[in-house]
Amino acid sequence: MINVLVVEDDLVAADAHRLYVERVEGFAVAGVAHTAGEARRALGRLDVDLLLLDQYLPDGSGLDLCRALRAEGLLVDVIMVTSARDLTLVRAAVSSGVVQYLLKPFTFATLRDKLERYARFRRGVDRVEQVDQTDVDHLFATLRGSEGVQLPKGMSAPTLDAVAAALRGADAGLSASATADALGMSRVTARRYLEYLADHGLAVRQPIYGQVGRPELRYQWAKT
Repeated sequence: MINVLVVEDDLVAADAHRLYVERVEGFAVAGVAHTAGEARRALGRLDVDLLLLDQYLPDGSGLDLCRALRAEGLLVDVIMVTSARDLTLVRAAVSSGVVQYLLKPFTFATLRDKLERYARFRRGVDRVEQVDQTDVDHLFATLRGSEGVQLPKGMSAPTLDAVAAALRGADAGLSASATADALGMSRVTARRYLEYLADHGLAVRQPIYGQVGRPELRYQWAKT
């Protein structure tokens, strides 16, 4: 059983996240904390494998908490939860050892997918004592949801995950320009990632009419 500490300042959201985690087989909620301070105290007395960690907390950021835990040598895994669509934050989270990044608002299915991938990653790590490059690539691909997928040259899995998460969270879809603004990247880069998602059946293209010249494309996450 993988024990999860839910860290979320909003009481309603915290309860929803707790219920979501409890619905996923193989996971249990060890506790719920509403501040960074509460989270630190909970980690001192509870057996926790994974933090479902909100970025914006009343007494600090989730990222700062994650960095402090790493500095103290506490290697609890972290899934970062935030409404921020800033690519700089995504990069900082990755560099701080965050294993998954989840944009609000998200559905139960989205969280379940993240948790199940994390569980497969844990099982893979527990099965082997020494790994070769193929093993390492497979383990990290399991977390990213890109098992066996080789991205085109110049594309990165964290950026693809960020674009995909932004698209999943936009009910009305996103244009390349809107994606670029949301994630702090160029329109050309955003379009390349959106086109990749569309080419692989993960997004649907829709033309936006009403302006002079060629219609702009809007991309929506493909419903499954």
